[in-house]
Amino acid sequence: MGIFRVELEIAGRKLAFETGKIAKQASGAVVASYGDAVVLGTAVRAQPRAGIDFFPLTVDYREKAYAAGKFPGGFFKREGRPTSKEILTMRMIDRPIRPLFPEGFMDEIQIQTFVLSADPSFDSDILAINAGSAALAISDAPFEGPIGAVRVGFVDGELVINPTYEQLETSEIDMVLAGHAQGVNMIEVGAREASEEVVAQAIAFGYEAIREICAAISELRTNVGRERSWTPVEPNRELQRIVREKAHDEMVKRRQIPGKLERQAAIKGLYDTVIEELSPAEAEEPPFDRAEVHKTLHALEEEVFNSLILKTGKRADGRGPEDIREISGEVAILPRTHGSALFTRGETQALVVTTLGTARDEQIIDGIAEEYSKKFMLHYDFPPFCVGEARRIMGPGRREIGHGALAERSLEAVLPSVDKFPYTIRLVSEITESNGSSSMASVCGGTLALMDAGVPISQPVAGISIGGVHNDNQRILLTDILGEEDHFGDMDFKVAGTQRGITGIQLDLKERFITQEIIVETLARAREARIRILKKIIETLPRPRKEISRYAPRILTIKINPEKIGAVIGPGGKGIRG
Repeated sequence: MGIFRVELEIAGRKLAFETGKIAKQASGAVVASYGDAVVLGTAVRAQPRAGIDFFPLTVDYREKAYAAGKFPGGFFKREGRPTSKEILTMRMIDRPIRPLFPEGFMDEIQIQTFVLSADPSFDSDILAINAGSAALAISDAPFEGPIGAVRVGFVDGELVINPTYEQLETSEIDMVLAGHAQGVNMIEVGAREASEEVVAQAIAFGYEAIREICAAISELRTNVGRERSWTPVEPNRELQRIVREKAHDEMVKRRQIPGKLERQAAIKGLYDTVIEELSPAEAEEPPFDRAEVHKTLHALEEEVFNSLILKTGKRADGRGPEDIREISGEVAILPRTHGSALFTRGETQALVVTTLGTARDEQIIDGIAEEYSKKFMLHYDFPPFCVGEARRIMGPGRREIGHGALAERSLEAVLPSVDKFPYTIRLVSEITESNGSSSMASVCGGTLALMDAGVPISQPVAGISIGGVHNDNQRILLTDILGEEDHFGDMDFKVAGTQRGITGIQLDLKERFITQEIIVETLARAREARIRILKKIIETLPRPRKEISRYAPRILTIKINPEKIGAVIGPGGKGIRG
């Protein structure tokens, strides 16, 4: 196979995909370029591992220091563990790709993307999503893509595709959008209290460019793509019939038990009973494989879960589709911290703590872009006890980093300027109970903790997650979803914002795409719920405290008469040295 290249113009710059020159032993390899940015995307398909019951997709994204003409930091002067920025980009590549593999496909897929050359005017993350998609599209994997991705800004009242760093400084929104020929399937937004109308327009605007990118990658696939080979495993109809006879009616009863832990225990008991009956542990040659019985039961549970909501309009905990769980908030619950809050929504609870520091506490970010410092950071922790589990305790994973970043950008828009409040701010959200929407609980608890610490935020922020279920004839949106509504449902559409507008969005889909009509409806539903939650937050603490904690550091600013500056500095800078 020789070199093949496709090109198109996106937002006044040439976007090119080339294959056949580099990494030819991978199942698929594409070099994508845009401006001065160059990203290598590779995809490799391996045989399925024995005994697994999930789709092992691994995504890696690395920003090579040489891409920006820099040396890596640290003693060893080489790239090490992925940075938070790289991990967040890995998640953005993974999320739109994962739903586009057929159900039952369990071959191992590994996607790697390397930034080989960085354009100093814009981020390489969008190009990496497109490079990974293109590599996967020309491989032999049964990928039902391709996907394309763009960044959308709203600068001076105009929507902009792939804005530069400079444009993003004044942009009302920073949106990463991904989708395929049928529709959008991933949205990530940080915004400065943008209206629902502007966000919806930005999604529609960005999708037009995505369709062009998908068409170019499809042309690449048509010309050089490998033959795809995968035979889906036919479901065992006899096992499905037996499982339905033995478990359906009991599953309906147990799925309606109100409490999370009680419901989980009852359903687990049903699983154990049916699995043992159909595949006895002591049998040398049981009639059915235990893993296959478990999988069939899970499919039945999903069917029952959806049908109960669609038929009755009632959810597992008894709520209607638009109902929000009971909310409570407390502040100043930890005596020596600079600010603290406990936010509880149903069986989800976040303990959020604020720490104030000085300029020396700022986080220095040294990547391939120009070095900068962060004065605000939010760290999200999800210990196993919050879901009643005992498992290995490790450092923050990709999920924790992603949830923390979502909550951080959702609150960032309401923070005071450095001139008004010169402190470095760290929020830590400890999830102490979880049954869905813990990242949005972190936003709500973060608002209270900031106000308790005396941080003069411009507006309180609240967040809500909207899910959904559907069949061929009906679709129901679900406000404030439970963990199992996320697991069995169609989507997890998180929206955070103030009374004025949206500050953060994250959309994850399990189905192939979401229509513009559903996006608009979901944003409207999220706004209604957000306003109700904001009222509860304001009831707990109406406004930021006038004074910071007596345990927080004090920063005093003294204005000096320009005529006296020389006297303060002293001869040769003697007065300010040391």
